[in-house]
Amino acid sequence: MSDGFAQSWAAEVLLRPPLIAPANSYVWPMRIAGEEEALARGALNVMVLPRQGGAYLATAALGFRDPSVPTGVFACPDADEICLLAGGYAYLANTLRPEKVTLLPVKPVISVHSALDAGLLLFVGFHHVLAWRRERVEWETRRLSWEGIRVVEVAGSWMRGFGWDLMKDVEVEFQVDLRTGESSGGGYQVDSGQKGLRGR
Repeated sequence: MSDGFAQSWAAEVLLRPPLIAPANSYVWPMRIAGEEEALARGALNVMVLPRQGGAYLATAALGFRDPSVPTGVFACPDADEICLLAGGYAYLANTLRPEKVTLLPVKPVISVHSALDAGLLLFVGFHHVLAWRRERVEWETRRLSWEGIRVVEVAGSWMRGFGWDLMKDVEVEFQVDLRTGESSGGGYQVDSGQKGLRGR
């Protein structure tokens, strides 16, 4: 679980699918182009108990079977929301409406960070950082690295980390303003005009 955000639900990760499926169950992703065979890679199975209604099984297809990419359950800025991270694929849903789920475009997610003061859940990929607020993507940074981002601090309204510079073969420090997604520094600097954000 992520630290800090309040949650209105309880969740239990199952080591294997139940022999008898519960009356209510949901499979994620649902009808997403290009992900038709996702369950063949395996899945994260979680029993979810929302604050209203009965428990149900959420089955989240693995993005990758590589053990180096994370899997787990995370609380969100909205206490009713849940994030299931399955082999680097991040699924977000309101636990009261599990039939509607968002699969984030960051594939794979390599780390997740709670920015409590900013009210954001941060998803770090190999090149970008994406921020989730309440049932929506708040912003996505520009590209910060040729390949690989290392976050060293999330505090107040700032994130600090390092991105790899291919040309110099060194890590270069960056900072991200969590209020806007704007950034400075990083290892991927094509031209001076590329310091903006990709806002949502």
